[in-house]
This record gives sequence, structure tokens and C-alpha cells, in this order.
Amino acid sequence: MFGGAGMTVLAVPGITNLRDVGGIPAGSSRIREGVLFRSGNLAKAGPEAHAFLTGSVAHIVDLRDDSEALAEPCAVAGLRIARVPLFAGSVASFLLGDISLGGLYRHIVDDGSDRIVQVLRIIAAGEPTLVHCTLGKDRTGVSVALALAAVGADREAIVADYALTASQLPESRNRAIAKWLEERLPVAQNAIALATESPAPVMRALLADLEQRHGSVADYLRGAGLTRAELDDLGAALVE
Repeated sequence: MFGGAGMTVLAVPGITNLRDVGGIPAGSSRIREGVLFRSGNLAKAGPEAHAFLTGSVAHIVDLRDDSEALAEPCAVAGLRIARVPLFAGSVASFLLGDISLGGLYRHIVDDGSDRIVQVLRIIAAGEPTLVHCTLGKDRTGVSVALALAAVGADREAIVADYALTASQLPESRNRAIAKWLEERLPVAQNAIALATESPAPVMRALLADLEQRHGSVADYLRGAGLTRAELDDLGAALVE
């Protein structure tokens, strides 16, 4: 394992892009360790992953849509899993529509705010929670960033946690996807970035946009239905 900007990357065979965001600075304190984890999907989770999940995680939040979950179901039995599909649409539709990463994230926060609130309510319950999608990049990245921003985590540490994902994706996988996209969607300018990248400026811009339009990330979440008491619970769960 190794850390960066406070978070810790965990090397558990069968789980890609796994990390604990604990340790990220939050005001005069920091994010509590062992409470909020993030990763890619759990379809290839074997005995070591099972041991980690059953020993360290109480609740799993799966942000994928029905087709994704059916194609690559969770390989660990007996876990509490909440399905909260975060896209109003499919992954394929965004690739075909040639949407940019920034446009995708704007879509998530504008059209999926009620589902983001569902995710944050689960985290606010205070049980160790793992949030994941297919890669742990976009839906997971946005959800975790908003949870951290809502409780006052350091902005650049949030951005660094999001940006770290690109380095956690296997290079062989990225090359194969880039080749596939170049052959099948040659006019799609944003498809490869959408599938492989997590640039810091994109997350920085998303958080700034929410602040400009809503006042703060916490105000955005309150407008989406998260109560002040639930925000307090989220802070109590996440901040030491």
C-alpha cells in the first residue's frame, strides 16, 4: 500500500483501484480512516478480496446500471450491497454521444442529485462503506469528491484523490480500449479520455462550478434533499 495527499492505495488482489480516503486533511482535523473506501467493480474478487471486504467493509454502494451489474456481478456473497445507478443513461450512450468528462460530471450532478444524496446518506450512517462503479473513476470519483467536499476536506487533496485513478488503471487495458474506440468511434473526440483519464482540472472545475451555482457543495446537497442533520451525520462519520 502507499499513500498520497492523505489517502491510502490498498493492494488487494481481485479489486482494482482500491483505496481508503482516510487521512485527507479536513480543516484542523482529517478524514477518518477505515470509514470510506472506493474501488472499481468486484466481479473478480477472490478469497483475498473476500477476506478484506468481510473484515473491513459493512456496506457496499454499487453505482452501476443494471446491464453493467448483470454483465459483471459482484463475486462476493453475503455482503450488504445497495444499488444506486448514478447515470440517467448508459455508458455506451455517453461514448456514442461524445460527451466530455466535464460534461459527463455536470450531467451526474444535475440529473443524478437525488441518487448522490442516497449514496451520502449511506455513508453518513457511519458504517465502513465501499463505493464503486465499473472502474472507480467517474461515478465513484464524483460521489466521493462530493462527500469529502461537503465535510470540509481540503480541496486539492480531494482533487488529488480523484486524479490518482488514472495511474491505477492497467496500461494494457487502456491501450486496448483506446484501440477499440479508435476503430469503432473514430470521430468521437472525447471517448478515450472518458474511458481512461481523470485529469485534476476536471474535478477542480466541477467543484468550482457547484460553488458558483449553489454557494457550496453542502448547499448543493441540501437543495437536492440532504438535511442539515444528515450533513452533520456525514461530518461525524467522516471527520475525526
